[in-house]
Amino acid sequence: MNAPVANLRTLVLNADMQPVSWAPLSIWSWQDALVALLKGRVYPVATYEDVVVRSANKSFEVPSVVALKAYHRRKTIAFTRYHVFLRDEFTCQYCGEKGLAKDLTFDHVIPRSKGGSTTWSNIVACCQRDNLLKADMTPKQAGMKLKRAPFEPTPYQLDMIARRLPQANNELHKTWNDFLYWDSELER
Repeated sequence: MNAPVANLRTLVLNADMQPVSWAPLSIWSWQDALVALLKGRVYPVATYEDVVVRSANKSFEVPSVVALKAYHRRKTIAFTRYHVFLRDEFTCQYCGEKGLAKDLTFDHVIPRSKGGSTTWSNIVACCQRDNLLKADMTPKQAGMKLKRAPFEPTPYQLDMIARRLPQANNELHKTWNDFLYWDSELER
């Protein structure tokens, strides 16, 4: 296998030809996509140009985009640091400062020492400065106000937020663009 093939990834679309997930973008390794294709779980939609892998007696084009044969509906979102930051749009919920994930932390609105839990409804994205300022107090005790109350997002809400955030262009293959930006305004 040549070196460039090793890092190729495959965009996974749902049966409706939309990404299964935008948060994070539904991507498989090309190997997983090829196995799913050979097992009949997905349809090939697009392949990488001039990229072929070989077994002992067969050659296969490497899929760049596949679509699930059966529609997959996500019902819940995993409670992860990334999803909390995404729900809060990578913005401190106290001062409104936008940041990268590495610049943010999360804050228990009601501190654990005061009975607060680590749940969607009690965790917000927070810059490090405000987290230190708030310390082990409630927002009211610290004289701080939340921009928005924390909530458990639906898969749809997170996908809509993720679609608004810029994607790193070097991570997106040109064959994916037709499936990622269907609702974007066309150039005139």
